[in-house]
Amino acid sequence: MIDLSNINKIYLTPGSTDLRLGIDGYSMIIQGAFHKNPFDNSLYIFCNKAHNKLKILHFEDTGFWLYYKRIETGTVKWPKDINDLKEINFKQFNWLLDGLKIDQKALKKCNASKAY
Repeated sequence: MIDLSNINKIYLTPGSTDLRLGIDGYSMIIQGAFHKNPFDNSLYIFCNKAHNKLKILHFEDTGFWLYYKRIETGTVKWPKDINDLKEINFKQFNWLLDGLKIDQKALKKCNASKAY
């Protein structure tokens, strides 16, 4: 699990990204296309075209982490209206990983007693 206590910022990258890239490829995108420093202890989140896979680039202390998540059911609610890096907060990050939209007004309570 990602230790969020040391994270400066969390960014979503616009559109879809070829997730066959590695750490160097994502670092080049961050530097070249977005003019950011990949060593700044931020999370940079990339999503594929089908919205069922995420990769997160993160520099921590002495090296890079490249996290990968494949969604088995459903898709990631990736925002379509971003044209540049979009900064999100920790709550929005957790919503994204849980398959929710990042612009939730309020979470709906789940009826745990409902029989399935």
